[in-house]
Amino acid sequence: MNLRKFMVLGVSAALAVSAFALAGCGGQETATEPATSQPPAEELSGTIQIQGSDTLLNVASAWADAFMDANPGVDISVQGGGSGTGIAALINGTVDFANASREIKSEEIDQAKANGVTPVEHKVAIDGIAVVVNPANTVEGLTLDQLGKIFRGEITNWKEVGGADKPIVLLSRDSSSGTYEFFKEAVVAAQDEKAEYAASAKLLPSNQAIADEVKANDAAIGYIGLGYVTPDVKVLAIDGVKASVETAADSSYPISRYLYMYSNGEVDGVMKAYLDWILGPEGQKLVADEGFVPLP
Repeated sequence: MNLRKFMVLGVSAALAVSAFALAGCGGQETATEPATSQPPAEELSGTIQIQGSDTLLNVASAWADAFMDANPGVDISVQGGGSGTGIAALINGTVDFANASREIKSEEIDQAKANGVTPVEHKVAIDGIAVVVNPANTVEGLTLDQLGKIFRGEITNWKEVGGADKPIVLLSRDSSSGTYEFFKEAVVAAQDEKAEYAASAKLLPSNQAIADEVKANDAAIGYIGLGYVTPDVKVLAIDGVKASVETAADSSYPISRYLYMYSNGEVDGVMKAYLDWILGPEGQKLVADEGFVPLP
């Protein structure tokens, strides 16, 4: 009986030792196996401050919302105020990106450099500036020359261009707007760089404000970004071509332009990730969704 008990205990001990040895070998074997999975990617995080172009405001807000949805660790603030306001904020170092519907001016570059800021331009979309009137207006189109004369105050009545006998009500963006600057260069001062808007032009703070005024006044004429065109306004053909996504993309419409984001130096980190996303398929799809023209 004692011998049997001893044999049982001996077998149990042997099994325990064998199990321990196998466990040890298993641990060593697992340690030497190559990793079969990659560590999870680090979550993108950071804050981005953006200010500037009213024309870009809607699409810039759509970009920010979509990017933050996909990257919860990123916080993006977008404000309007006009291209000049955004560029001034970049020069003063209070924003990461300035949105602009015009190119930065040479004097702004000089101011930036004096402040230790190096503006870098990023083209992010294309826009056509639509010339709009009230749907009750019988005029269907103008030449670029007629349009310039209207906004310089040289043509003052709709009957002079085939419309009703009514004084023309001029609506323009305010002087802080990149659209104001571009329209002045492309239309108002196309023949004479010293030419100015008519003193009678009513300066309004946004594309939407112009669209609303045109909707309410059958003698008004104004200009707005493509993304703000609705059935409440009538788009005039200029030199026989109406502003549209297609005509802006192929440059057949005479009042088309790039839209920009400006940064202080080349971007990196979360700013680069955001800009790359804007220039990629998802960001450019939102450009089209908002009524603008994606980059080629």
